[in-house]
Amino acid sequence: PRPLPLLAEPSRPPVSGLAPPPRGGAGAKGAGKEDWVYLAGRARGACARPDRSAAPSLPGIPPSPSLPLPCTSGSFALPARRSRRRRCRRRLARRGSATGAGAEGLPVRPPPPPLPRSGPGAPPSAAEEPPPRLEEGGGTGLRESAWRLARRIRGTRTESPALAEDAQPTESEKEIYNQVNVVLKDAEGILEDLQSYRGAGHEIREAIQHPADEKLQEKAWGAVVPLVGKLKKFYEFSQRLEAALRGLLGALTSTPYSPTQHLEREQALAKQFAEILHFTLRFDELKMTNPAIQNDFSYYRRTLSRMRINNVPAEGENEVNNELANRMSLFYAEATPMLKTLSDATTKFVSENKNLPIENTTDCLSTMASVCRVMLETPEYRSRFTNEETVSFCLRVMVGVIILYDHVHPVGAFAKTSKIDMKGCIKVLKDQPPNSVEGLLNALRYTTKHLNDETTSKQIKSMLQ
Repeated sequence: PRPLPLLAEPSRPPVSGLAPPPRGGAGAKGAGKEDWVYLAGRARGACARPDRSAAPSLPGIPPSPSLPLPCTSGSFALPARRSRRRRCRRRLARRGSATGAGAEGLPVRPPPPPLPRSGPGAPPSAAEEPPPRLEEGGGTGLRESAWRLARRIRGTRTESPALAEDAQPTESEKEIYNQVNVVLKDAEGILEDLQSYRGAGHEIREAIQHPADEKLQEKAWGAVVPLVGKLKKFYEFSQRLEAALRGLLGALTSTPYSPTQHLEREQALAKQFAEILHFTLRFDELKMTNPAIQNDFSYYRRTLSRMRINNVPAEGENEVNNELANRMSLFYAEATPMLKTLSDATTKFVSENKNLPIENTTDCLSTMASVCRVMLETPEYRSRFTNEETVSFCLRVMVGVIILYDHVHPVGAFAKTSKIDMKGCIKVLKDQPPNSVEGLLNALRYTTKHLNDETTSKQIKSMLQ
């Protein structure tokens, strides 16, 4: 027997005014795609009605009456389905705001205004406009501020190894500036003493090979004691430097100004902050290439312990007691002891100042990193460097603030949400002569905190390999 035809629902006539074709039989074979317009409301411009003369019909059933089809611009909707129409409009609005095209009657997100080409802070020529990297990723406003800050700082003397050599402290800066300046005056002498440190390796080897020779023992002890006095001087200077850094952080991150405004208004303190980082990286580079430091101090502690057991008075015991020797041993056991001290000081500063947003500290560090990177990767600025030491200064400061940022920020400097352009910074380092930046690359490899996290991209990891 022949199956009964499938009837249309009386309460809901078809959208196109046509009866749906049967699910089986001869009528289904002749139905084309143009006849299936039930779901045409999801497509744009689906307001055209198919030709009724060519539409199929079932035998014995009259065609349904034609109904007016409401249309909207670029969409097809039914009066009974207002929620679908709203969803369609929201979809088109989002699509239009993303592509810039939009639909009729729907607002389109305006493009960001271009940078001013005249007035204060505007680039005088197209060659000085920010590179495209400044506009990528998050923190665009911060990086534009860093660009303006770099232009202002680079307007001063460029021959000197400082961000702003001519920056003079204001009345509000003088108190902290004078305190930090007393510490920085001794920094060059510390570096000279460390550079001339030769150690007592020969005397120590002779004393170990001939333990029964009292003259060799006394000679080795006499050579080690003054060297340990130098090591004590280096350690005490690290404590002074830590106090100076915390004072600068308090001044550069305090309210009501933003960190970028602080760096623009208080350039003398920003210069001192950069000089501290410059000294720190130079000190650690010299320490890593001088293994005699740890050998001398280890021999001093062993000999001092043996003298104490034998009740032999030691002339150097009053200079470095046991408690101080323990702290010094931990200090020199680090590959980069001075950088470790500053990282711990910055982390302690953030944890102690709960009322101060952590973004104030991280934005200050990321802004300084962006300033150094812009100055190094922009040919117009780089061409003004008449002293190669200025390039080394900017590279060390950039690496120093990256390491501090990585220790302070919860997700570190290598995550995608970081405000530091790590790929750009590493590229700047890679563009330098390998011998001059190998120590800085090693500092990023081995003294950062989040480099090996899962959030770090494989491209950054491969760049540092």
